[in-house]
Amino acid sequence: MNENEKAVKTMSKVGKWNLVLGIVTIVSGISMGVVLIVHGAKLIRQKYQILI
Repeated sequence: MNENEKAVKTMSKVGKWNLVLGIVTIVSGISMGVVLIVHGAKLIRQKYQILI
């Protein structure tokens, strides 16, 4: 295996990991956004129950 084949193999591995990390980041961002929206809605709903 020469230097060019090693470089291509390394770049393909790095590209695959970048793709995987990008997908994980998108999924975690969407899930955290949903959690924040749900909790925000819960707080707004409970706001009307508080009497000062």
